[in-house]
Amino acid sequence: MHHFHAVVWIDHREAKIFHVGLTGTDQLDLHPTFETRHIHHKANEIGSGHIHEDRGLMKDVADAVSDAGEILIIGPAQAKTELATYLREHTHIGGRIIGVEAVDHPTDGQIVAYAKKLFKIGTLRGDAPASR
Repeated sequence: MHHFHAVVWIDHREAKIFHVGLTGTDQLDLHPTFETRHIHHKANEIGSGHIHEDRGLMKDVADAVSDAGEILIIGPAQAKTELATYLREHTHIGGRIIGVEAVDHPTDGQIVAYAKKLFKIGTLRGDAPASR
């Protein structure tokens, strides 16, 4: 099923993609090609202690949201900005990103509810509450 709106929750261990519309929600869970572990920086060691982006995961996410008209990217750490950069620099869909926001570890239901509120799904975009 095709929906115009997509929200991606991503960290370095997984990506959850929700295509959200008036008729329902479709979910796809993706995982990196290589297993990631917690990396901690220690004194006197080379490296930042950060996990770097998995290009395979970034490409899989790009493929999964390629038909979306609007894309919201959320997540707890750097992976969300890495994905946004990847989409803008390596695909034709970077211009469809409407936001990149910090969100910790919500439930799937909270992600969908947030997306519906942001995309104004369930209410007409032209309908604004009457002000008093």
